[in-house]
Amino acid sequence: MAHTPLYLLLLWVFGLSSFCDGLRHWRLYTEPRTPGVGVQERWFLQRLDHFTGADTRVWKQRYFINDTFTQSSGPVFLMIGGEGAANPGWMTAGTWITYAEKMGALCLLLEHRFYGKSHPTKDMNLENLQYLSSQQALADLAHFQTVMTEKLELGTRKWIVFGGSYPGCLAAWYRIKYPHLAYAAVASSAPVKAVVNFPEYLEVVQASLAKNHSDCPRTIKLASDTLLELLVYTENYEKITKDFNLCKPLNISSEMDFAFFLDTIAEYVMDIVQYNNDNREFEGVKGTNITIQVVCDVMATESLGSPYERYAEVIHIIMKAKTEKCIDVRYQKYVQDMSDSSWEGPSSTGGRQWLYQTCTEFGYFQSTDSHAQPFSGFPLRYHVQQCTDIYGAEFNLAMVTGAVQQTNENYGGLKVQASRIIFPNGLIDPWHALGITTNISSDLLAFPMEDAAHCADMYPARPEEPPVLPQVRRQIFEQLTKWLQL
Repeated sequence: MAHTPLYLLLLWVFGLSSFCDGLRHWRLYTEPRTPGVGVQERWFLQRLDHFTGADTRVWKQRYFINDTFTQSSGPVFLMIGGEGAANPGWMTAGTWITYAEKMGALCLLLEHRFYGKSHPTKDMNLENLQYLSSQQALADLAHFQTVMTEKLELGTRKWIVFGGSYPGCLAAWYRIKYPHLAYAAVASSAPVKAVVNFPEYLEVVQASLAKNHSDCPRTIKLASDTLLELLVYTENYEKITKDFNLCKPLNISSEMDFAFFLDTIAEYVMDIVQYNNDNREFEGVKGTNITIQVVCDVMATESLGSPYERYAEVIHIIMKAKTEKCIDVRYQKYVQDMSDSSWEGPSSTGGRQWLYQTCTEFGYFQSTDSHAQPFSGFPLRYHVQQCTDIYGAEFNLAMVTGAVQQTNENYGGLKVQASRIIFPNGLIDPWHALGITTNISSDLLAFPMEDAAHCADMYPARPEEPPVLPQVRRQIFEQLTKWLQL
């Protein structure tokens, strides 16, 4: 990419306000990293392409099973894996395990194709990634359920599917597309409406930051604006490198370098909001003690210096809690890593796969294309350009727009036509803006959760959690029990 003068970079950012006000990756609920005790991984012979009858190729898909609580009259619970490695920690902990113990359920967890150890192809080159889609993943579930029902002699036992975030979408869509197989679904924090541009994400971030600290978004905005001003002059780069503990000296020579830096820094705060006060600690996730309250308390402490200096301090606190040594903001290094199609590559844990799915199915690009949010510098075109830079010229805005439209046509977006689906959504979580937050019918139920974060209902209970969570968990259990008695 040709060198771009800094004044043009800033025009590129500030010029957005003339037509709207705009990377972060979708940080979804991911399976825990702490292994379940005594739970062994198993392998299922899966079809590569469910939609081409002449294609007989198969591969081995990973799954886990917990039959500790199962009773002959109980249901089958299927947890759907998502855009990361499935972990057996969920086979011994989490709300669904509590339900299983009370209902006598058999518990199964199926890892999503192309993630974790479930490798359908020899690598992740573009030709092979055509087999990575939500439709293929749903068909995986259907084939898995059909074969396991016969293999385990499950007869007519009712299957209930669970998932959070993208797997939450899959849970709802599985019930919609395969109603003869999925009896009911719990779709937690599921953004079922696909969108190309998702500036509402940062609008909710602003509202969540302001909930207990009304001045917090304004102070972060002042810090963000100061950072933009400093970026005008290359002589400030050494200071910025030190202030934000960058792994390499800051070097901006393109629009994408500029946006990638701003987005990477902003993601630290966005991440805190999305997972505010949740219980991911049980998974082994670090930094869960850093909350919106901590961020905004620091931003309100004038003795720490200017808003810019407080913002840098916030990033340092988050990094320390996560035991991160430095921040890598090199866009070209990012593109190089994401372009590596090997299973041993730096982005093979999910980065290359998930960005491909956003470019070819969902969009979900969290841009700063709105005035009602505290950040600047990463507009929609920055997100789409990543699709182009990593996967090829054909991955442009027109292609992404068409793909998103097709996804909504296929699944219905917010116009869900089905039955027996529960949609819990934390209202602190920015993803609730694309989810079902009001009841659609008597058996398409929304459980909005005040002060709760992304997939908060799925985690084990703890005293420090928002008061709404015990009530919602009880309501979900009671509703599932009622449906199973029909």
